[in-house]
Amino acid sequence: MKKSLVLLLALALLGFSAGSVFAQKKVVFSPSPEATASAFPEATVEPTAIPDITQKTDQTLGPLEKLLEDQKLGTTWPYNPLKYAIRGAVNSGVPTNTIVLLLLLPLVATVIAATRQLIGVRGFGIFLPAALSVTFVAIGPLVGISLFIVIVLISSFTRSVLKLTKIRLQYLPRMALILWFVSFGILMVLFTSPYLKFRPLENVSIFPVLILTLLTEDFNKIQMGKSINTAFKLTFETLLLSLVAYVFLTLKTFQSYVLLNPEITLISTFVADLILGRYIGLRFMEYYRFRKLIYNK
Repeated sequence: MKKSLVLLLALALLGFSAGSVFAQKKVVFSPSPEATASAFPEATVEPTAIPDITQKTDQTLGPLEKLLEDQKLGTTWPYNPLKYAIRGAVNSGVPTNTIVLLLLLPLVATVIAATRQLIGVRGFGIFLPAALSVTFVAIGPLVGISLFIVIVLISSFTRSVLKLTKIRLQYLPRMALILWFVSFGILMVLFTSPYLKFRPLENVSIFPVLILTLLTEDFNKIQMGKSINTAFKLTFETLLLSLVAYVFLTLKTFQSYVLLNPEITLISTFVADLILGRYIGLRFMEYYRFRKLIYNK
């Protein structure tokens, strides 16, 4: 149980550190009456959030569309077919951020696969960490991990109560009951958010909560099949993979590159997946785990 508490604390620290690393500040000059009279503006510092690439806002679409306008294209074949296809789609009304996300998802999946295949980090599959990374982009890593900790605590508490009261239920009705308590708990958190004066919680939509709930279902499966420590460990590694993927999704360098070079992006990720699929050696963490056997030969 101590290990579980340590992992929960580590999750909270991960979310806080990721949120603070990507938080940006700008200086806004707002002249006061005295400053207006004396012509000296007063500087105030206001935090600004990273543009949410999952939303169709001018702050998100403007820079991406300008990149396309400034890019000079050559002939369509054989090097630029996707570039022309992207131009046609954008001119027809397809949001640029949607195209960027679809181009980034294979790259994110390859990064997650490489982390698992070469380093040995486990987690809950490939698609769930990728979906969680998009959730972190939408609501922020700090809010996402905080909500997940709340969901895990509620589901674990509900499962413990059912076990102590010896209420025997089949798997599907039990999961539905846990989801009932999770939904009620999230509602209570949202109801108290105005009193906490925490703006990000007030703007959380249903879709990030649903993705976080999917992770909770996998957490409960592992908890029932193995142990709570194993469940916390796999969950921690899943969130770690999601934070790594979140970095790739939020970096403007990667967003610009995949939009301007879609052919290179898709072909390189395809080749990288084939190479990773042929790797049958030990993972980095396995080298560390069996280091005594390896170096004593």
